[in-house]
Amino acid sequence: MDNVTVRQGESATLRCTVDDRVTRVAWLNRSTILYAGNDKWSIDNRVVILSNTKTQYSIKIHNVDVYDEGPYTCSVQTDNHPKTSRVHLIVQVPPQIVNISSDITVNEGSSVTLMCLAFGRPEPTVTWRHLSGKGQGFVSEDEYLEITGITREQSGEYECSAVNDVAVPDVRKVKVTVNYPPYISNAKNTGASVGQKGILQCEASAVPVAEFQWFKEDTRLANGLDGVRIESKGRLSTLTFFNVSEKDYGNYTCVATNKLGNTNASIILYGTSKGRSKSSFVSATGAAFGVKGAAHTSFHHPASCHLPLLISHKKPEIWKLQSCFQRAWESQSPGLFCLWNVVAGSEVGGCSQLPARPGSGKGTGAVGWGIPKASMISGQQ
Repeated sequence: MDNVTVRQGESATLRCTVDDRVTRVAWLNRSTILYAGNDKWSIDNRVVILSNTKTQYSIKIHNVDVYDEGPYTCSVQTDNHPKTSRVHLIVQVPPQIVNISSDITVNEGSSVTLMCLAFGRPEPTVTWRHLSGKGQGFVSEDEYLEITGITREQSGEYECSAVNDVAVPDVRKVKVTVNYPPYISNAKNTGASVGQKGILQCEASAVPVAEFQWFKEDTRLANGLDGVRIESKGRLSTLTFFNVSEKDYGNYTCVATNKLGNTNASIILYGTSKGRSKSSFVSATGAAFGVKGAAHTSFHHPASCHLPLLISHKKPEIWKLQSCFQRAWESQSPGLFCLWNVVAGSEVGGCSQLPARPGSGKGTGAVGWGIPKASMISGQQ
């Protein structure tokens, strides 16, 4: 038995070889006569006779469909005895996804089952693929994809492909949205000077998108009141102070909320000095203090100090460094100076109290080193 393979929608030609001894011929589909000689018995307009000669008897079936598949028989009658030949028609069908899950939204930790049913001849292979933002995700070869304890990283599009090599794959997609409570991914303390503009930012990831609230101590802040503006768009919320005053400094709380929960973060708006000028520096070298190989060091008006300074020298025992803030200047403590360390072109500011110069007998602090008090520094602010 010969096989004739065609794709759905194409035409199939069925041929039968005969000789001049043949007296009668016919084509049958199973037990149904399609043609007997030149006489058409079939009522199907798609079936036509192609040739009826002394050597060949052939028919053609147009626009073949799956129900045309099966055995066909060519019956030949000669003077001596009847003879038959058989042909099996195989109809190939491109893959087609006939049923697939709709887009779905679930909470994190839930179990999810995605369905993708496909038809084709031969039967197609169904493959699931997660199209993650980091590239191709996991692959599963089954009509059903089960995800147990789904995570937020497993949200996104899932692609179902049906393949049987007859034609290009049929591809469909399902979107899976995973809800999860907010978590604040970015909230940094910010400094601003009095009279200047200050902005606090709070960034939260959540599905659905979080709603933001801002508090100072136990008081909720309102947009447009007390010179502040609150703007929330997507995952980012900003609290803007257009004219910072002393009362604005302090601790603020950003609260992010959605239907699955809430979270909060504390953000500090702190004061910064302004107008620092190097004209207020009194330069000195490390050699002046008996420190060989020390970095270049200068002394600065303490009122501009606001950050601690950490310096490492070859002789650390000579330097007893400690954090110093603006109150050091307010207290007029002798020997409290702001050290400005210049290393490899970068500057880091801070304050320190110098120890007594060994053997000088001049007392403690900067005076003992022969360096004027802070109140004597030229160029004071």
